[in-house]
Amino acid sequence: MKRRGRELGLPFPGRTGEHNAITDVPGVEVGFCTRIEGNGPLVQGEGPIRTGVTAILPLGRISEPQPVWAGMYALNGNGEMTGTHWIRDGGYFVGPICITNTHSVGIVHHAAVRWMIRNYEEAWQSEHLWSMPVVAETYDGVLNDINGQHLTEDDALKALNNAKPGPVDEGNVGGGTGMICYEFKGGTGTSSRCLEVDGEEFVIGALVQANHGVRPWLTVLGRQVGKSMTEDRLMDEEHGSIIVMLGTNLPMAPHQLQRLAKRAAIGIGRGGTPGGNNSGDIFLAFSSANRGPIPQLASGRRQLEVINDELFDPIYMAATESIEESIINAILAAEDMSTLRPPGLTCRAIDHERLLEFFQ
Repeated sequence: MKRRGRELGLPFPGRTGEHNAITDVPGVEVGFCTRIEGNGPLVQGEGPIRTGVTAILPLGRISEPQPVWAGMYALNGNGEMTGTHWIRDGGYFVGPICITNTHSVGIVHHAAVRWMIRNYEEAWQSEHLWSMPVVAETYDGVLNDINGQHLTEDDALKALNNAKPGPVDEGNVGGGTGMICYEFKGGTGTSSRCLEVDGEEFVIGALVQANHGVRPWLTVLGRQVGKSMTEDRLMDEEHGSIIVMLGTNLPMAPHQLQRLAKRAAIGIGRGGTPGGNNSGDIFLAFSSANRGPIPQLASGRRQLEVINDELFDPIYMAATESIEESIINAILAAEDMSTLRPPGLTCRAIDHERLLEFFQ
């Protein structure tokens, strides 16, 4: 396993959780299905296949449906994240989050609905309920036969059923398998921050599917490294996206979570991106606090505990730092992959030693 940013000695600020991952947020579980099959030139419908599904269970493996209070923000909307209209209006979603490639949103959504019906079987049989899971995407067509639509319902269910707490794989895994970041191999990355708010310890964790940026933009901890690392470039303009998921056990209202999601724009901006025209930069923040029954099964009045807005500055900083580190962790964990469009090139993993030279 490749070393992560802190293990390499990169001076990231802040205090992380045990695993430096979104799973440091109590209850959060993450699972993957990764498909890497075939070699050679692209034959649409046959491969090569380099894609997958990432699944996040914000409340773990609960047997009854509960609202996950949430907020979202799109810096640039050239992408998809299902369920967001209701998150804006209702302030919550129910069930899992999945991230995949652009042409597999439908099948993954179908699978997530089936997973909810099975896992919340008693509620779905006895009540007139609907499922609207969150499914997001980024485009992996440079490295994967995306038009072949190789992902299946079983692949998505595998990711969901594989979800677990603890350490989280990074780089060429799950939905991040075929992704490119600043023209280096990108993919899945995660990080966390612990902080004290009003005398109590809380955690904020980020998970990104990093598929954005062009090389000259790349900035690591304030150093413009991309302008000097010009070898093996792949493109002249951005054609990718980034999905950011922020989880926390801080008790927050939906409007506060929307404001937290907006700070993801600052987090990805630290890496150098301005939010390119062709990039879907879409962010979701959720809280595992304030658990209880879904509104359809709740009483006429309910109460939410929330943190005072005046205490939010360190919360915003923790989110920003964890996103910045997640993106670098994704790049550091990734491995070389040959391109299909155009054929014959190699999307290189970043050279760790070369990167460290900028910090000596």
